[in-house]
Amino acid sequence: MTLTDKLPLYARLMRIDKPIGTLLLLWPTLWALWFAADGWPPLHILVIFVVGTFLMRSAGCVANDYADRGFDGHVERTKSRPLATGAVSVKEALLLASALAAIAFVLILPLNPLVRWLSLPALFLAVSYPFTKRFFAIPQAYLGIAFGFGIPMGFAAVLGEVPPLAWLMLLANILWAIAYDTEYAMVDRPDDIRIGIKTSAITFGRFDVAAVMGCYAAAFALLALAGALAGSGLPFYLGLLAACGLALYHYTLIRGRERAPCFKAFLHNNWVGGAIFAGIFIDDLLRRLH
Repeated sequence: MTLTDKLPLYARLMRIDKPIGTLLLLWPTLWALWFAADGWPPLHILVIFVVGTFLMRSAGCVANDYADRGFDGHVERTKSRPLATGAVSVKEALLLASALAAIAFVLILPLNPLVRWLSLPALFLAVSYPFTKRFFAIPQAYLGIAFGFGIPMGFAAVLGEVPPLAWLMLLANILWAIAYDTEYAMVDRPDDIRIGIKTSAITFGRFDVAAVMGCYAAAFALLALAGALAGSGLPFYLGLLAACGLALYHYTLIRGRERAPCFKAFLHNNWVGGAIFAGIFIDDLLRRLH
């Protein structure tokens, strides 16, 4: 098979056809950049973080499929993944993940040293997350740290330091990630129980829906506190209120615990992150106009 034949397989391995993961990483990163810069961040920083988010999410997906290559063939949703079917070799996957991570590191070289140092735990989190499903009762919390590490890195890039506000926002992101990834885990719960993988959907059991809604509520409360500390105006809170409304809609989707509606709720979290960013963006825009 030629390289040209392999490229579509590599693209699938990187989930280029499924941008939801990139967006769920990108929204919190954009929140952080706008808060840190008190508006539009420097253009070069914005471009570096947008491209870097795509690269690291892609590298994380490849690492995930490498870690789960022995499980994916037994799960309905993942049995056709390139590593599970053998269409892509383990060596190819490792080289691809390494190349993506290396390019992402080169991207941040023009930024200050603190960002470069923070990139090391960020890489560790991205690569190690897939293995936490073997022994963590709620690996979704670990995912929330990995998916939200663009927050302290964003503050570091703009301010040269990571203030308490950044860690507060990271905590909010962890709770949001537990909420949306539990919805995702509810889709695979029967398969995950059978093959012995740990997920929050299994750990929460019959309290899964209540846990999802509780995590949404806690995440939004912490973001409201972050907005107050940052001096945000009404548009930010209206965006947060819209996110709350979307979370209530998710309740109507997941309360029956059916696969398709739960997956729809997970995908819909793109709009939750987008609503919050819209509030931040419009708040800054109106302040500048006045």
